Amino acid sequence: MTAIDANPPRGQAVPDWLGQAHPATLLTAVFLLLYPAFASSFFTFQIGANALLMGTIALSLMMLAGYGGMVSFAQLTVAGIAGYCVAIFGTNGSGVMGLGWPWWITVPFSILVAAVCSALIGALAVRTAGIYMIMITLAIATAFFYFVRQNYEIFNGFNGFHGVAPPTLFGIYLRDPLPFYYLCLAVAAFFYFAVLYAARSTFGLSLQAIRDNPRRMQALGFHVAAHRIFAFFLAGLIAGTGGVLLVWFNGQISPGTVSVAGVVDVLVIAVVGGMRKPIGPFLGAVLFVLVKNFAIDLIGADRFNTIIGLTFLAVVLFSPDGLLGLWERFKAANVTASSRSILGRGGTG
Repeated sequence: MTAIDANPPRGQAVPDWLGQAHPATLLTAVFLLLYPAFASSFFTFQIGANALLMGTIALSLMMLAGYGGMVSFAQLTVAGIAGYCVAIFGTNGSGVMGLGWPWWITVPFSILVAAVCSALIGALAVRTAGIYMIMITLAIATAFFYFVRQNYEIFNGFNGFHGVAPPTLFGIYLRDPLPFYYLCLAVAAFFYFAVLYAARSTFGLSLQAIRDNPRRMQALGFHVAAHRIFAFFLAGLIAGTGGVLLVWFNGQISPGTVSVAGVVDVLVIAVVGGMRKPIGPFLGAVLFVLVKNFAIDLIGADRFNTIIGLTFLAVVLFSPDGLLGLWERFKAANVTASSRSILGRGGTG
C-alpha cells in the first residue's frame, strides 16, 4: 500500500488551477475584487452591480445562442417572472399580494418557477429555428408584457410592485452598494464558471453538436428536442437568478421592466459583447451600462437610445463578433507583428 503524502512537494506551493490561469484572468479577478476600494458608491452600485446583473441575464441568452444556436427574445421575460414571484410570494410595499414568505423560500422558489417557465417556452420554440424561434419567443415576451400590465388582481397592472427589498443578513443590508456589488459579483462568477464547465461537459458538447448538425445527432440516437429544452431550463436558472437581483436592484418591478425595449436591450448586450464565450455578455453589459448612464448627460434623456443604437451599429459594423472579436483581432495582429519582428531579426543575424 502506498502512503499518501499529505505535504505537497516543493515547487508546487501554487495550486495547479492558479498556475494554469491566464494572467489576464487573474488581473480581471483582482480588479473586480478591489473595484469598490477605488470606486464611488455610484460606480459601485449603478455601474458595477448593474453591469454584473445585466451580464448575468445576457449570459443566459449567450448560452442558448452560442452553444445551442437558439436565439431567444424571452430571457428578460424569464427574469421578470422570477422578479414578479419575489414580489408576490415575498413582501412588497404596494399593499397588493405579498404573501410574506421568508426570503430563503421565496428566492429559490422564484428561480425554480422561472426555470420551469423557461423550459415551457423552450418546449414551444425548440422545434423551430432561426427567424421562427425569434418570432415565437418575441411573441411570448410581448404577450407577457401586456398580460402583467392588464392584470391588476395578481400583478397590480401598470403600477407593478414597489418596495421589494433584499433581506438583511448578519446585520448587513444587501441593497447597500458594497454588499450588493459583491452579491452580484458572486452570482456572476458562479454562473460564468458554471457555463464554462457545462460547455465542456457531455451535455454541452452534445448541445454544440446539435447546433452544428441536428439531423446527424438525431440519427445517432440523441433526443434533440429534449437537449434543447433542458438547455432552456438551465438558461432559465441563470436568467431567473438575474431577475431576482434585478428586482432588488430597482426595488420594484413593473411592466416596464419586461417591456419589448428591455428585451431588445438584453439582445444588444449579448451581441455587442460577443456570443462565442461567456465573458462576452459581461463586456457588452459594461459598455451598455456606461453608455446608458452617461449618454443622458450628453444628449438628454429623450434621445440617449440614439447613442446606444449608434454604439451598437459601430461595434457590429467593425466586428460582427462584438467586442470579443475586436480583442481577438487585436491579439492576432500583435502575434503577427511579433512573428515578423523575430523573423526580421533572424534574417539580419
